[in-house]
Amino acid sequence: GYLLKNLPCKIIDFQGSKEETVEIARKQSLTQKIIVAVGGDGTVADVIQGIIKARREKDVILGIVPFGSGNAFRKSLGIPKSIKKAIKLLKEGETREIDLIDIEGKVTGIASIGATAKVTQEKLQHNIQGFLGHILASRTMPSLPKTEQQIELFDGISDNGEHFDKKTLNLSLYECVIGKTSYFGYSWKVAPKAKIDDGFLDITLFETSGLKYLLFFPLIYFGLYQKTQKHFKAKKMIVRGKDLPVQYNGEFLGMKDKFEFRVLPRALKIICPRNNKQ
Repeated sequence: GYLLKNLPCKIIDFQGSKEETVEIARKQSLTQKIIVAVGGDGTVADVIQGIIKARREKDVILGIVPFGSGNAFRKSLGIPKSIKKAIKLLKEGETREIDLIDIEGKVTGIASIGATAKVTQEKLQHNIQGFLGHILASRTMPSLPKTEQQIELFDGISDNGEHFDKKTLNLSLYECVIGKTSYFGYSWKVAPKAKIDDGFLDITLFETSGLKYLLFFPLIYFGLYQKTQKHFKAKKMIVRGKDLPVQYNGEFLGMKDKFEFRVLPRALKIICPRNNKQ
């Protein structure tokens, strides 16, 4: 009611499957100029997928009103947590073009390979929602092994500022985070160097053990420990290994021996606070 009163619009009140949400967003994208996603990270991700699926990303503007448990995407863009302030922003904010990540035909603001993907799989299997679900699923993290991975990076930048056309790394990794946005859910600043519109994937490679990851988690949560790990920017990344688990936006994508990630520059128009520089 508050949304309709303060922002006259057509409202679709819907709680269905991920596929159904994507399809509704796709259909609405064909005729609407602005679509507002009211929900958490899952809803926002599904609406974005629908806009991309309709091939209307150059025409449709996305607005966000947070109403969920994670809200990492809105936090990365400086969109207020308050529903009333977020609705006010829809009228007073500015439209900004942001990058996205493409992985196996799915679009996302952040993804990971390894431990957090396994935790995501565990949480979804037990169907425990919210913060409690994350805590219960995370109890296995200290015992999760590192995996041997070959990582190919294309058209990138090393942390020392050196540009490269291609770089191949053979590493034993506990976790690999690929970001455009900076946060996982619950304000976890997992990719502190990610920039939403710099045209690159932001890649952090955790070579630490599961036990050490857990011990240093407070520093990882605030984005401080990441300074000690390998970090790169690249426009494309190919990862090879054995049964690698991958998650995107809190959804478990699956386990495969090869995944390809690439940046989609200026792939989405979104209403953000003015002068927000994430």
